[in-house]
Amino acid sequence: MELDFERCYRAVDSRDQRFDGWFYTAVRTTGIYCRPSCPAVTPKRENVTFFPSAAAAQRRGFRACRRCRPDAAPGSPEWDVRADVVGRAMRLIGDGVVDREGVPGLAARLGYTERHLHRMLTAELGAGPLALARAQRAQTARILIETTGLGLAEIAFASGFGSVRQFNDTIQEVYARSPSGLRDRRPARHVEAGTISLRLAYRAPLHDGALLDFLDARALPGVEERDGSTYRRGLNLPHGSATVALTPADRFVSATLRLGDVRDLAPAVARCRRLFDLDADPVAVDGTLGADPALTAQIKTEPGVRVPRAVDGFEMAVRAIVGQQVSVSGARTTLSRLLAADPDPAQELRGFPTADAVAALPDEAFRMPAARRATIRALAEAVADGKLDLEPGADREESVARLLELPGVGAWTAGYVAMRAIGDPDVLLPTDVAVLRGARALGLPHTPQALEAYAERWRPWRSYALMRLWRSS
Repeated sequence: MELDFERCYRAVDSRDQRFDGWFYTAVRTTGIYCRPSCPAVTPKRENVTFFPSAAAAQRRGFRACRRCRPDAAPGSPEWDVRADVVGRAMRLIGDGVVDREGVPGLAARLGYTERHLHRMLTAELGAGPLALARAQRAQTARILIETTGLGLAEIAFASGFGSVRQFNDTIQEVYARSPSGLRDRRPARHVEAGTISLRLAYRAPLHDGALLDFLDARALPGVEERDGSTYRRGLNLPHGSATVALTPADRFVSATLRLGDVRDLAPAVARCRRLFDLDADPVAVDGTLGADPALTAQIKTEPGVRVPRAVDGFEMAVRAIVGQQVSVSGARTTLSRLLAADPDPAQELRGFPTADAVAALPDEAFRMPAARRATIRALAEAVADGKLDLEPGADREESVARLLELPGVGAWTAGYVAMRAIGDPDVLLPTDVAVLRGARALGLPHTPQALEAYAERWRPWRSYALMRLWRSS
């Protein structure tokens, strides 16, 4: 990835928080790398090198700044937007695929050889998949060291390290402290076993009211709930179940995770960030949409509207199918009945049933027309068999094409899933009744064909424009 030196240096000199996560500043005289907004004295330009990833800086021997915590910066919005192999790889690494399946598993998911994948990632990010995963493991380990009372050996394996020695060497290299030294510096608080509290940084502004209202209107009893400014839900994670409570604050979202298995910390964090769209660049989005006079006033009064995404692609696809041509409240009622057929009394909040569980439900559990029931069964079987990938690391075009092959799935359903589950930032649903109603309210063309033609000016952020049309309706 080419980084323009002057632009990067100006961002560092002004301590511009919008660039946190876009690149990292390494200072050769100190051997430290920082986020652009680090409050330390601006280094001389002749002593600075810029890297596209923390892993690239670590690979060159720089350690993380203890003041600005560059490993806690928001992720680059590029990896949410891009649909190419590198973007997909970064989303999968963030979800912990390398820790669970190794680089061969990552390469197999992407359909490339390990060598070619390493070459592509190194060219873009200055580090290969192992180095990128190692940087993430170090961050996960630091969080566990500082926020839990777990033993250090237990943390080593929970973070994805293959041995205690590898864990000790990595922490010393990245933070210039031993694992026990990190704990001495910030003693772990006494909290409930399995509970981890942390801050999820984002780029301001964030319209948390729009985000919480959207999720609250669609909340499924037993799976999710809203309590004032806090949103809670259950999660299905690779090693077990979990619950999370998310509370937006100034420049970060407070997250309290209760994990059945601490090895799930990294994927839990990645899915929570995805759900709240925390890696977005709202300045870039609002800048493009605000150029349209029809949206200018709303963007000025409501900056930072995000696209609520998903923690489970299959769950979102089921929601989309049930929601075809019915109201939000009607879809919620139908989904609640479906959940009642697969109860889990052991948990107050639990994750949405898996594809295998839904496929095994009897016909009586589907309180809906037979054709729609058949569509959900076909979806569940395709996901359970691995024929359909609905997670953020999926090939967007291929997943949409396979969705459209299912009986009863049309353009609206596939587009909705692409936007919320697969993370496509440029989806428009021109036939949606509420979208057309919102377009009329804003004085925009309000027939499907006319609105679709008009919306070309909103690319590549039509998903965000869609959220604003829904709010205007």
